[in-house]
Amino acid sequence: MKRLVIWVLAVNIGILALLVFVYPQLMVSPGKLVPAHHALETDCFACHTPFLGAQADRCMSCHKPADIGRLTSTGAPLAKPLSPIPFHQKLISQDCMACHSDHTGVRRFRQQGRFNHALLQPQTLQQCQTCHTAPRDNLHRQISGSCNQCHTQERWTPATFDHNRYFVLDRDHNVPCATCHVRNNYRTYTCYGCHEHTPANIRNEHEEEGIRNFEDCAECHRGADEGDRRGGEGGGEGDD
Repeated sequence: MKRLVIWVLAVNIGILALLVFVYPQLMVSPGKLVPAHHALETDCFACHTPFLGAQADRCMSCHKPADIGRLTSTGAPLAKPLSPIPFHQKLISQDCMACHSDHTGVRRFRQQGRFNHALLQPQTLQQCQTCHTAPRDNLHRQISGSCNQCHTQERWTPATFDHNRYFVLDRDHNVPCATCHVRNNYRTYTCYGCHEHTPANIRNEHEEEGIRNFEDCAECHRGADEGDRRGGEGGGEGDD
């Protein structure tokens, strides 16, 4: 009896294994393919290698990296290219499955919607605007250079800005930006949004100390400490 049970189980396992290879789309498929790959619905081995899963070289037999974002898989020009410079050509390795899954039963794009920038060549990491449209708000219009001055390649927010390079936001200076940067114009600033002294009084006081350039307060003053000064024109306490 025991031998019979083992024999029946072995036959069933063998049948299941055979069905997996004969009808993989019915036995193990996680879901239907995306519409563009509908013609491959019953041909799992067009993309998958037995026991190894989907292979990038099989993807590239139709989707040549040099043409991605420019041409269709049949060689016709795309009506609307994906980006000014298709970033697939800038990847350090052709690992299609790192981002894509063409079955609707799983995430089509992995990593929870975030692209892993570590897949890009190092020199490409500084060329953010080849893929991303630069923000057009008043702050970003005044900034040049690489986005990674403030942003990381893991998340757009929260952003960081080293304000201490210009002025330390200590004690009473930790205020809303518009207090010093009127109308959010970050190219200029004023200290008279809070301080009771007037430009005329400041002029007289600084001229008495032999300081002639007093329009740019942060050129000499690092923060709230009166004695903590940079080496501005005319000198003063705490010169560097």
